[in-house]
Amino acid sequence: MGRSFAQLFIILLILSACLLSWFGRMHFPDRLQLVQQRDKLVVLTRLGASTYYQSNEGPEGIEYDLAKRFANRLGVQLVITLTDDLGKLGVQLETGMADLVATGITATPLRSKRFAFATPYLQVYPQLIYRAGSRRPDGLANTVSGSLAVLADTRSEWLLSDRQVDIPQLHWAALTNATSEDLLYRVWSRQFDYAVVNSNEFTLSQHFYPELRVAGNIGKPQGVAWMFRRDGDTSLLEAANRFFADLRASGELNQLIEHYYGHLDKFDYVGTRVFIRHITDRLPLYRQAFQEAAEKHQLDWRLLAAIGYQESHWNPQAKSPTGVRGIMMLTRPTARAIGVDNRLDAGQSIFGGAAYLKRILSRIPERVPEPQRTWFALAAYNIGYGHLVDAQTITEMQAANPESWAAVRKRLPLLAQKKWYKRVKYGYARGWQPVRYVKNVRKYYRLLVRITEPAILDPKHIEAGKAMLEGRSPFYLEGAVQSLY
Repeated sequence: MGRSFAQLFIILLILSACLLSWFGRMHFPDRLQLVQQRDKLVVLTRLGASTYYQSNEGPEGIEYDLAKRFANRLGVQLVITLTDDLGKLGVQLETGMADLVATGITATPLRSKRFAFATPYLQVYPQLIYRAGSRRPDGLANTVSGSLAVLADTRSEWLLSDRQVDIPQLHWAALTNATSEDLLYRVWSRQFDYAVVNSNEFTLSQHFYPELRVAGNIGKPQGVAWMFRRDGDTSLLEAANRFFADLRASGELNQLIEHYYGHLDKFDYVGTRVFIRHITDRLPLYRQAFQEAAEKHQLDWRLLAAIGYQESHWNPQAKSPTGVRGIMMLTRPTARAIGVDNRLDAGQSIFGGAAYLKRILSRIPERVPEPQRTWFALAAYNIGYGHLVDAQTITEMQAANPESWAAVRKRLPLLAQKKWYKRVKYGYARGWQPVRYVKNVRKYYRLLVRITEPAILDPKHIEAGKAMLEGRSPFYLEGAVQSLY
């Protein structure tokens, strides 16, 4: 009996050793391989102008564009999962609801211990925001007599907690299930006196709340980065870091940042108020013409409207000392070439401007990706196609990419310098003008897109629209905005 048990025990030991050896030779896929095997990358993000949103053209937002490129690089499909609670990001990531978090967040000390972060792709500052007309706070200490709001579970909230050591009376409301746009709206509507938001988020929304101001930065720059599980498997994190390194080296990352932020580096309070007022009292008169011309030439009517506003402020009788006239400010030769008899006729001018823009677009190589192809066309609309080509030539001379708008934009002003314009075909041009022109058209276009797409609007902004009707704010005008749909 004892011998039988001993033999059985030996057999079990041998079997166990074999199983251990077999398991040891088995290959368990790492996280990167699992993503590729299931053919999908699940990314957790949130709705917002700085992250992800739906437009008439489909999904947009810098986090979406980055995630889409990363999924393409891995050869898998992108699946977007939305969250509205930053406090639950960790649980959602750790329980396998997503492969990574891309919500425009920055690392807090607590998060850095619990999770791994990829290389930051953007540097931002936490900024203290207030509304014009109220006292400008010199710093956080000057907010204690008012109400201060911040998003819960963000680095900005952690920063306030850290500063409370030196300012014991500092207090704030930490909002959950909210966005930076919500914070800005509440300060604009005087529900709070102050808010702390990241600089990139304020930049994207400032044109919708012209009365809001930056009191100052309240901390050091922070890196916006993707967040991953910290469990010893770094394969997906390392792949993301390689992706960002290559994106940065190729210049594509700078192009993406330029696309979303490049037209917003300078805020014009008066100009924004005038623009939104003209949306209500001038644009409805010409909207149909813009839409019909855009449909005929397969363009976005809001882009045409943005060009018209930059050219003439939607004034059909506009004239310049150089002889250009009408809403789209066509020169006499251009009008003749595209069949416009009367440049002061609003309809003819709009259809003529659309035809001219389409003609320019046809000359920009299709290999140039959108939206850069459109930015090139806008520059040529303003300065002439020949001068644009000259700027691209100079860009090549300086060993930069002539098909990158960010690169050519830097060289356009050189057309006013004798050292450079004597080396190109079409000579001198005021090259700084198209740079400013494209930036302004982009700003007006993005504002029109935000205003005319219901998916981007928030119902609470109707109150802001009513205020605008009463002359209290140049934000949304309910009736006029709805008439633009």
